[in-house]
Amino acid sequence: LYVASAEKDTWADPRGEFLSAKNAEPVYRLYNRKGLGVNEMPTLNHPVGRTIHYHIRTGEHAITAYDWKQYLEFAKKYKK
Repeated sequence: LYVASAEKDTWADPRGEFLSAKNAEPVYRLYNRKGLGVNEMPTLNHPVGRTIHYHIRTGEHAITAYDWKQYLEFAKKYKK
């Protein structure tokens, strides 16, 4: 699971998006998977996570090259 937010996309509630990812951790633990590994929102442009990943980046609502880079790096970790 990868959740991403943008700092200026306040209508999407970045804090709520982070908390959604954080609150998915108990379900992942049922399957012996690690979650985010953090308790607080990360700083801008510093992705966090293990099986569940999250980042908040600078900018507005969009999918940027930065987002794609994070998604592809995440996918590479779990590619089989």
